[in-house]
Amino acid sequence: MIQIRPVSDLRNKFPEIEELVIREGQPVFLTKNGYGSMVVLSLDKYAELTDGIEIKLDEADKEAQSTDIRYTHDEVFSRVKARINDER
Repeated sequence: MIQIRPVSDLRNKFPEIEELVIREGQPVFLTKNGYGSMVVLSLDKYAELTDGIEIKLDEADKEAQSTDIRYTHDEVFSRVKARINDER
């Protein structure tokens, strides 16, 4: 079940939030003045979400170091726009 709490609960009811986040593995969505403000997530769950991205970024860095080809931002955006237009 999605947990939505006011941001003040982070201070006033920290043990409850910690229980949900760490022991039950659920994210807790915090609101401020009725609007979404942040999400509290355990380190393990955060790592699950970001590890794949970090690996891909590391691979891209290694590939970039092994090639002499460099593109300007104009070249990159032109290629991206062309691909987007081709897919339509």
